[in-house]
Amino acid sequence: MDTIKQVLDLFLHLQDHLHHLTREHGAWIYGILFLIIFAETGLVVTPFLPGDSLLFVAGTLAATGAMDVHALFAVLALASFLGDNTNHWIGRFLGPKVFSRPDSLLFNRAYLDRTHAFYEKHGATTIVIARFMPIVRTFAPFVAGVGAMSYGRFLCYNVVGGVVWVVSLVLAGYRFSKLSWVRDNFSVVILAIIFISVLPGLVEFWRARRQLRHSSRTHSAAN
Repeated sequence: MDTIKQVLDLFLHLQDHLHHLTREHGAWIYGILFLIIFAETGLVVTPFLPGDSLLFVAGTLAATGAMDVHALFAVLALASFLGDNTNHWIGRFLGPKVFSRPDSLLFNRAYLDRTHAFYEKHGATTIVIARFMPIVRTFAPFVAGVGAMSYGRFLCYNVVGGVVWVVSLVLAGYRFSKLSWVRDNFSVVILAIIFISVLPGLVEFWRARRQLRHSSRTHSAAN
């Protein structure tokens, strides 16, 4: 229970925590943000790290002068690109073994299967679309590395997706932070960002469950 409260506090007061880190570590904050985004996109075992909300909050702090927005674009886009690239090669080397072990302790098989189904539906554009979907964002390059896409093609979508994701969310934070309503209701804004980002995944999950129930009824009627 305490862990859940700590996680909620981290996300709801992300601006305060990030502002504290900026004051404490100065220019090293760019390295800290780099590592968080790299881990969130590049390591299959850390999909719980903040992604969309962290980019947005970083943009709001850049608007106050605490960080340089152009440096943020460069550092975080690079972190995103290298993270996805690392994840792709991990998937290429370890993926077949992971998919053959449903009881794996390090990799959530349910997340892998869900991402694979999403990949089957949307094809190569999944690499771009998944940037805006927590969990799927972490597993999409891994699944691509298993063998769903050639490296050259993946590289192209990786660059485009990473730049669009980072620039759009950092810029949104940079611009919208100047609105008084956003400043006065920042926790609500963060919750809205989280909800919007997970909504496509929830819709896909609901559709899959609905299709499964329909198939079960059809099978039962046939028998």
